[in-house]
Amino acid sequence: MRLLDVVAVLDRERDIRTVDSEIGVLKELDDNYASHAILSHRRGTEVTYDRMTGLAAMKPQKRDGSMERDGYQKIIKSCEQAKKGGYRWLWIDTCCIDRRSDLELLETIDSMYQRYHNSGMCYVYLHGDVNEPRFSRGWTLQELTALTRAKFFHKEWMSIGIKEELTTTLEDITRIPARKTMQIEDGAYSLLGLFGMSVLMLYGEGSKDFQ
Repeated sequence: MRLLDVVAVLDRERDIRTVDSEIGVLKELDDNYASHAILSHRRGTEVTYDRMTGLAAMKPQKRDGSMERDGYQKIIKSCEQAKKGGYRWLWIDTCCIDRRSDLELLETIDSMYQRYHNSGMCYVYLHGDVNEPRFSRGWTLQELTALTRAKFFHKEWMSIGIKEELTTTLEDITRIPARKTMQIEDGAYSLLGLFGMSVLMLYGEGSKDFQ
């Protein structure tokens, strides 16, 4: 599992103009043994794996544009929360998965439930409050059921509460029968972890994946 090195990310952030571009911010570790936090969020303008790893070597204009993205600020704020919580390692789907590799993407989707289950803490970043629409999305159901510990934050990174404090609200929301996904196939794939299942994922099959 590829994880962000929280210390390396924050050190690079302090003065990216002078940092050694060869210093890595991601490392392959076994998530069964490496204590780590994880971010649950809704996508916006994100920073991908290749941008995150190549940031220090970019020309200033391209680098500044990447750092101004809301996705980059989520990475930095999440790293700050992880450091406060005593976690050296952090997983964020947008920059820890190299989506140029179809195999890596499919393997990650297949193990998504276990990834959330193995995390020591999940930071749930919301655009609003716990009643926002993302909790009716297919993948969010898997995240919520897999997590043992979670802290919720609204858009300005102010704490809303922990999972135990919001149990009643979350239970009411996750009873919603119609769950939404960006792709039809994800309606099936997002449930695999709940049933301990693993299947070959084929996008483009549409509703056939439910048969």
